[in-house]
Amino acid sequence: MGRANLSSIWREDELSLQAKKTTLNSLSHTHTHRLTAMDDELSMDDSNQLLDSASDFAYHPGVQNDAAAKKFLDRFPLSVILNTLQTKPDVPGLEDTLVVCLERIFKTKYGASLIPHYMPFVQVGLTADSHSVKRLACKTVTCLLEDSDLEASCALQLLIDYEIYPLLLDCLINGNEEVATASMDAIKKLAGFPNGIDIIFPADNKAATDLGNLVAQCSSLGRVRVLSLIVKLFSVSRSVASVIFKANLLTLLEEGVSKKNDTLETLSILELLYELAEIQHSAEFLSRTTLLQLLCSLIGNSATETILRSRAIMISGRLLSKDDSHMFIDESSAKTVISAIDGRLGFLQSQDSDECESALEALGQIGSSIQGATLLLLCLPPAARHVIDAAFDRQGHGKQLAALHGIANIAGKTRSEDKIILNADAEESLRHLIYEVASRSSKLTPSGLFLSVLQQAAEIRLAGYRMITGLVARPWCLMELCSKQEIINTVTDASTETTKIGMEARYNCCKAICKAFVSSELVSDPAFAGIGEKLDEAVRRGPYLARKSVEAQPVVMTEQRF
Repeated sequence: MGRANLSSIWREDELSLQAKKTTLNSLSHTHTHRLTAMDDELSMDDSNQLLDSASDFAYHPGVQNDAAAKKFLDRFPLSVILNTLQTKPDVPGLEDTLVVCLERIFKTKYGASLIPHYMPFVQVGLTADSHSVKRLACKTVTCLLEDSDLEASCALQLLIDYEIYPLLLDCLINGNEEVATASMDAIKKLAGFPNGIDIIFPADNKAATDLGNLVAQCSSLGRVRVLSLIVKLFSVSRSVASVIFKANLLTLLEEGVSKKNDTLETLSILELLYELAEIQHSAEFLSRTTLLQLLCSLIGNSATETILRSRAIMISGRLLSKDDSHMFIDESSAKTVISAIDGRLGFLQSQDSDECESALEALGQIGSSIQGATLLLLCLPPAARHVIDAAFDRQGHGKQLAALHGIANIAGKTRSEDKIILNADAEESLRHLIYEVASRSSKLTPSGLFLSVLQQAAEIRLAGYRMITGLVARPWCLMELCSKQEIINTVTDASTETTKIGMEARYNCCKAICKAFVSSELVSDPAFAGIGEKLDEAVRRGPYLARKSVEAQPVVMTEQRF
């Protein structure tokens, strides 16, 4: 939908402006579409001086403070800068420099305090042909709401009086990517105000600014941008999310997923759902939609493009990864999702594909919560078998890496200490699956599998440390580790890893083994006394001390002569 068409709709739906409050009258200049009355135009020499000074201010390293902004504006009044920006767009470099300069000015408290006096500029800027000026105007609205000392009610009244919100929507839909992003940030900031919700979500769902109506009338790109705005607003707070749900705006995302005629748009909407699933209160509202069923349909449909199935799998995993998700998503729905992913992995079998990695990673995410881990281990057949099988299969690096991290999550690496151990049936299933894989391998025992992982490339070792850190709380795992001296040597040797993240992962693993050892019956067994001492010494040494201090030794060598 073009700007002219959108503007005509807004004009048809235009509300008569309310009389400005006395405080607003003192702040705002008379509305005009030209700002030439603010000050006389600068001469060419003055323009050059302004350009040089603005460039110095705009690109000065560090943060510009109120004093710097006031000093600059004392020399070049804001009305002069705005007038120059409007009347001299063809001077090379002038527009871009002034835009950056004004952005930095308005980010100061002093600069933001001046914005209410120049609302006509904001209004005109939002309709400018220049994308840079539009972006500046959008950012100026954000600064007004964020940094201005103006009372919230007065700031919102200014936005209403100058019809700023419809113009922000126009920038969102018709602007370039930077303008759309700046507009979205301004609208998101507006949603943070209680009365701002009333502006964004009008009571009349037939209003031209109703987001549902806009989605129905926009181009494919415009639809995705409006849906992206809905996701951003959903993240503001639970109360805003509730308004979005009650307005049936989440159904727009469901409809987007259901479309089969535009893969690119569907993929964009799946990316938005992936972002939405990360929001803390998402499960509470998404559980009341048909989203999970739609995702399961995508996952189980072999005719669907691989990239769409992979994103659907990852969204499902992320949505079920948090503990509170299972407060709102019933067990049968969670089992349906797990079954869909399990079925897909069974179909992929030994393929080393991105989709397979996504599925293993998703199962690992689901296993992050104690409820999810339990479901993975107790469903029939246990979906966790795919993760454990792939973790010790050296045929596919990406699959193995995802699976090792998945076992770490299922074993409780990301959970609080009181939620590491699962119920008796789930624990027995976990132990059985690992021993079963070991019995089918050339290593024969879990300790052999663990050592094999720690002897591989750095990235695999790091995932192996995480896995052992989660598993070692189980007595059978501790016994397996202590029965393999090479494992103890690896985790206690500070020179094993050379990167900071590797050193810390090794140390955390060593510390977890030491803690489990001290709490176990092995601590009183003389046969394991040496292991206990070695672990304790390594923990006290810390993660980074690679070698004991060595005294300097003189070196004797033949003098080199020409």
